[in-house]
Amino acid sequence: MSTATTARPKVPGKTPAKKGKLSAPVVLLLIAAALMLFSAVGIVTGNHGLTSSGQISAAIGSAVPIALAGLGGLWSERAGVVNIGLEGMMVAGTFAGAWGGYLVNPWFGLVAGMIGGALGGLLHAVVTVTFGVDHIVSGVGINLLIPGICAYVNKIYYKDYVAFGAGANQSPPANALPYIKIPGLSSWLDSIEGHHWFLVSDVAGVVGGVVTNLSVVVVLAAVLIVASYFLLWRTVFGLRLRSCGENPTAAESLGVNVYKYKYLAVIASGAFAGLAGSYLSLVASHFYKDGQTAGRGYIGLAAMIFGNWMPGGLSVGAGLFGFTDSLQLRDADSVHVLLIVIAIAMALLALWQVYRRKFTSAVISFVAAGALATWYATTDSVPRPLIVATPYVITLVVLSLASQRLRPPKADGQIYRKGQGK
Repeated sequence: MSTATTARPKVPGKTPAKKGKLSAPVVLLLIAAALMLFSAVGIVTGNHGLTSSGQISAAIGSAVPIALAGLGGLWSERAGVVNIGLEGMMVAGTFAGAWGGYLVNPWFGLVAGMIGGALGGLLHAVVTVTFGVDHIVSGVGINLLIPGICAYVNKIYYKDYVAFGAGANQSPPANALPYIKIPGLSSWLDSIEGHHWFLVSDVAGVVGGVVTNLSVVVVLAAVLIVASYFLLWRTVFGLRLRSCGENPTAAESLGVNVYKYKYLAVIASGAFAGLAGSYLSLVASHFYKDGQTAGRGYIGLAAMIFGNWMPGGLSVGAGLFGFTDSLQLRDADSVHVLLIVIAIAMALLALWQVYRRKFTSAVISFVAAGALATWYATTDSVPRPLIVATPYVITLVVLSLASQRLRPPKADGQIYRKGQGK
């Protein structure tokens, strides 16, 4: 009797279509197209505020802590541990960073902030990895515990420092980290930006915004994101760490110490969040204050999810959320111009959906574009409360649109016990 099996014939039309991938050239092309759209709208409306050096500088200042918090979430979740306690670990970083910056120097404060966040990560690892507590419960507990401890210690420790600028919910001003300055470059870019040439002045504004906000932490954040990609996807260490988030039982059967890699990932996650917090207390401002993180840890998680648990996508998400977050620091006219920019983008998206024969989505996009264009034409400004809520609204909208293509680690959030596969 023949035991050979015949291969199943391929059914015509059933071959799964390959999904488009956001490679680096595609991302650069999209950024260039967006800049051209901003430039054209700026010329028509006479308002170039969205691409001014001040706007870009503010966007970078908002994006850096979001990117670092998201990077912390990426490390943790790639090892299979959900870390929504990033917000609390950021608070630990702001407090420890301000403390070290005030008592010693800002460089020591930077290290102290990372250590403070790493201790929060260690606590999360002990509770989730060793004791097997639900990851969400542990993260919520950390977000409640650490800010409370920092607020209490601040009130007790700095009670005799009122004359030095301390308060009940604020530390004394710490020494700030220096910015990297290139002599003459900023003023030269400002002169180009002032001419309002198509695209050229807007590129000058973008580059000028980067130059004027080039702190050590900004450079360090960029290096850490690139290094994380090579370490997690191009080394044996990264392969073992990611295997703990995909299939820890199989990783254990191959000799991987799953507990060790989970601990390392979660502690590193806390250190990144602590660095994000120390950026807030040593660069964005020069002191620790209650409520200083303002939910950036959660937005960092959203940026990580938007980026599909990849460093490159995380960077794009952090840039998007940082840009929207910085809008509340700008004048209302610039935000009003953003309405027509989004309307044009929605109209172009609708045309693309018609080309792909997705008529329902195209109609929805056309209606949204028309509504935004009408809003722009019939009003002179955007209400201030709506501007403040913009980053959170954008977070929800982007996550809902990106939910169809997400692929988290398979064992993310699962409780693991050594030898459970035997």
